[in-house]
Amino acid sequence: MSKLAGKKAVVTGGTHGMGLGIVQALVAGGAEVVFTGRNEKKIEEARSAVDPKLAHVVRSDAASMADIDALGTLVEEKLGRVDYLFVNHGLAEIAPVQEMTEEMWDRAFAINTKGAFFTVKRLDPLLNDEGAVVFTTVSNDTIFPGLAAYSGSKEAVTAIAQVLAAEYLPRRIRVNTLAPGYIDTPSMGVPGMSAEEREAFMKQGDETTPFKRHGTIEEIATAALFLAVDATYTTGIELAVDGGFAQGLGS
Repeated sequence: MSKLAGKKAVVTGGTHGMGLGIVQALVAGGAEVVFTGRNEKKIEEARSAVDPKLAHVVRSDAASMADIDALGTLVEEKLGRVDYLFVNHGLAEIAPVQEMTEEMWDRAFAINTKGAFFTVKRLDPLLNDEGAVVFTTVSNDTIFPGLAAYSGSKEAVTAIAQVLAAEYLPRRIRVNTLAPGYIDTPSMGVPGMSAEEREAFMKQGDETTPFKRHGTIEEIATAALFLAVDATYTTGIELAVDGGFAQGLGS
């Protein structure tokens, strides 16, 4: 029997890309999952891509405290308790320094940082002792012009995760971060890129990653489940899943 059978999990930002890959891996192992998204079309597509007996999708905006509270209520109704929490949601908007607006900056931090922290806070009473929280951040060496707000807001999450890891020691809840490099997803993690920007982003990733390729959604899901399920003596770390990028291999 799979070690995931009968387990309960929550995945924010789970309707596409890496998040959906994590949801599908959990469900394939027999876990019951509540997962979130904001885009109605992606929510409907995700609903048809998973077993409805084990996966429950809900529209939820991580920038909305009301939505976060409602998510907690739904999770309690559907799952009761939570073994694994994957805080995967994120927003990336490209804007060079002179084009960055206060609204864009605030939106990035509201979703990526504030939303991440208060999601954990809301679900905290439902987390089982000896469970796990996994935040999706970003490889700190995956630099692309125009992503100051995104990179800054995600790096803040890394610091928050380390604090939470210390706070959760008495409950033996492990808190770690997963830092992807260049991953081949439909949006490449940056929705709204032009065809030219996407091509440049792909080329930069392939040329600068020591593996000389992008990672796959399946590789991210495998790493996320490792941190949540198998790394039972590991907390407060950042696991780079980036083909050796952050380690400077081959440079």
